[in-house]
Amino acid sequence: MAIDPKDRPRVKAECLRLLVTLKLDPARRRFISGFIDTYLRLRQEELQVFDHLITTEFLPTEQEQAMELTTSWKEEGIQQGLKQGFHQGEYHALKRLLTRRFQTLPADVLARIETAPVEQLEQWLDNTLDAVTLEDVFRSH
Repeated sequence: MAIDPKDRPRVKAECLRLLVTLKLDPARRRFISGFIDTYLRLRQEELQVFDHLITTEFLPTEQEQAMELTTSWKEEGIQQGLKQGFHQGEYHALKRLLTRRFQTLPADVLARIETAPVEQLEQWLDNTLDAVTLEDVFRSH
């Protein structure tokens, strides 16, 4: 979106105000709310302006509904951050274990573990315990 950086907090606040005034079912409201938060991510200093706008320019009922939506944004962000952190931890653990066990890892192996889902990384970590060769780690058991 080509929004002037100084206007970003106000644009997000006004989108949120419009959303809370519309009579939408909760599922649609969450969907649109997620869209707003995804496409209007604010930096820390912008968040302060955004929060100030909500507390000073929204009606009390709008403030309450807006806070519910922004709280869900924060909770979803925390959950996403935890998932990413767990994935990175599994990736680094597998990479470290494989490097220690098999020395230098080929680029294709590094790329493979970097893009693998957590469940796959966990399986490969388990496989590493019994693997004799690097290929054994990636075999389905």
